[in-house]
Amino acid sequence: MSRPRLLALLIGAAFALPAAHAIDLIAVGSLADVTDKSALTALLENGVDTGNVLGGIGSGLAWAGGNTFIALPDRGPNATLWTGGAAVDQTTSYIARLQTVQLTLLAAPTGGLPYTLTPTLNATTLLYSPTALTYGAATPTHNTPGKFYFNGRSDNFLVGGNSVNASNARLDPEALRVSADGRSVFVSDEYGPYVYQFDRASGARLRSYALPAAFAASNVNALAATEISGNSSGRVANKGMEGLAITPDGKTLVGFMQSPLIQDGGDGGRANRIVTIDVASGASRQYVYDNFLTDTGKAYNSSELLALNSHEFLVLERDGKGRGDGTPAVVKRIYKIDLAGATDIGALNGGAGISGQASLLPYAVTKTLFLDIKANLVSHGIADTAIPAKLEGMAFGEDIVDNGKTWHTLYIANDNDFIPGTAGPNNFYVFRFDDSDLGGSVFQNQRISAVPEPQTWAQMAAGLLLLAATSLRRRR
Repeated sequence: MSRPRLLALLIGAAFALPAAHAIDLIAVGSLADVTDKSALTALLENGVDTGNVLGGIGSGLAWAGGNTFIALPDRGPNATLWTGGAAVDQTTSYIARLQTVQLTLLAAPTGGLPYTLTPTLNATTLLYSPTALTYGAATPTHNTPGKFYFNGRSDNFLVGGNSVNASNARLDPEALRVSADGRSVFVSDEYGPYVYQFDRASGARLRSYALPAAFAASNVNALAATEISGNSSGRVANKGMEGLAITPDGKTLVGFMQSPLIQDGGDGGRANRIVTIDVASGASRQYVYDNFLTDTGKAYNSSELLALNSHEFLVLERDGKGRGDGTPAVVKRIYKIDLAGATDIGALNGGAGISGQASLLPYAVTKTLFLDIKANLVSHGIADTAIPAKLEGMAFGEDIVDNGKTWHTLYIANDNDFIPGTAGPNNFYVFRFDDSDLGGSVFQNQRISAVPEPQTWAQMAAGLLLLAATSLRRRR
């Protein structure tokens, strides 16, 4: 070997990235047979006890610091049929809510997975608007002056308005992220699609973020099939904003639809849109993501989006197969994308934007495989029929140290549609990875200010009042 060639190899080795470790499953935990902490007692239209039902909480998952996470159920337990339910797609007046959970990760005894995960439900926070909302045939009986609750009924919209009318009471929450100060959450919705900001302690809506006009459906209907047939543009019914990320500095929200907009190919199409929203100003930009997988020859729905740093993101793609569907899981994967240098397709055509699958695909960002979830779970003895069909929540957690080595953690949760007997319990899967698994990317977890968990805020307020009273007595 020539000296120049040998020198080049030595220099290359000196600056090469370290060998990647396999991203791997380290723990699985389940939250089942637990009573919701909403303290509600009334039955839903289908006879389900709204105060006791707990399910679907893997629709969205957000890290809130430490071992505290916020889980998000979707629009409610709609698998149980009820009289009159056909007119509203079997949706009910299930009130939208946040579930604060503690996910305790501890080293396990030898044998099996290296860690145990113990989920605990700490608090339930109902979501409401301080100003009046538009309801359909059923106004929530829990409403009080100044508290108008969002719920899942598909007929709760302003007749004659479009799908993104902020006064609509219907809410199908699918993703959430915690604000930088830890005191509020941003929630994305499929009905609008909307992005709302809620106070984390009280559940009050603080702000509504408007998406570009291309995302709105002009003709809304309580029946999804009728709504789809009545629109030539906008989000597909029940396939609105499914994923939501927030950059590590908390300044930018990044979301995408579950499937492409109607004008871009609709459900089953390839050209999905990613929209970024500046938290302070509300200004937005749009980018293109290709749902197509060459090895399967199909386009898949996108379930979640997670910020790896200020410009790179992880995208969770899945089919609808697995436990809950009655078939073996096939595609459950996470891809890495980079928006740096990507084209804002909303700024093209003189600011009018462009649409159509053929026009959008040339601007699609490049994606690389980060983790094949199905393959990893199967390697640990989890049958493909036991993998939840709807893996939808994704969040980073705290780093862990194992034998002196630091690992990052990735949590993935499932939406069990409130039917644990069919789709299994609310599961949480924890994976670990290190910097060498990132292909040169830099990992930056979100910076969140520490705030009390919701159930402790009232206790703190009572403590402060007691302290003030004691101080007054001492002064006297």
